[in-house]
Amino acid sequence: MREIVFDTETTGLENKFDRVIEIGGVELLNHFPTGRTFHVYINPGDRKVHPDALAVHGITDAFLKDKPSFAEIVPELQEFFDGAKWVAHNATFDMGFINAEFDRLGLPPVAPDLVIDTLSLARRKHPMGPNSLDALCRRYGIDNSHRTKHGALLDSELLAEVYIEMLGGRQAALGLTSVDTRRSQVVEVTEVIEISYDRPRALAPRLSPEEMEGHAKLVSGLGSKAIWSKYAN
Repeated sequence: MREIVFDTETTGLENKFDRVIEIGGVELLNHFPTGRTFHVYINPGDRKVHPDALAVHGITDAFLKDKPSFAEIVPELQEFFDGAKWVAHNATFDMGFINAEFDRLGLPPVAPDLVIDTLSLARRKHPMGPNSLDALCRRYGIDNSHRTKHGALLDSELLAEVYIEMLGGRQAALGLTSVDTRRSQVVEVTEVIEISYDRPRALAPRLSPEEMEGHAKLVSGLGSKAIWSKYAN
């Protein structure tokens, strides 16, 4: 299964008016990173970056001035995401913006069954929270110390690690341990512990007198050092 863990940065919070200005994505194949990534900055046209959004991601209008429009990056975006699941944290927000951009270009929206929301997954797995990306990084021991501001590609990389951990990534990795390594971890039993108890009533013998007599004759012919001699009586 192919998945793209992605994130967006925008000029503000209203997808009807605000625009996508950054998209980052990380490719997973069967829940393992392939090393392929997607990252673009986008010129939002005449829509300016809201000061509150600027405080979050630090992307300025001046920086975006010479970047391509969304229409220009669509072919590359569609090629990278083609046939994959779209995985995002609070996917309602990101998909709202992506689908709004598609709608402006007369393109169909991304089908809901192709979208995986890691926030919903985290809320089911950790109902007591908190379940922000930073909180999940702390929960799973993922280093996010270099995340001083939001960035689409960096957040996608962190979310990919979180997503794999939520799916049991460490346990899956253990399943790839070589046979020789697993054998080296087997504990050799060097001591036999005998457990005995008194039976209130002895079981009836299962051997007939003829069988017992035949066994005794066999043992007598094995010599005095035969191990069976210890159990003859």
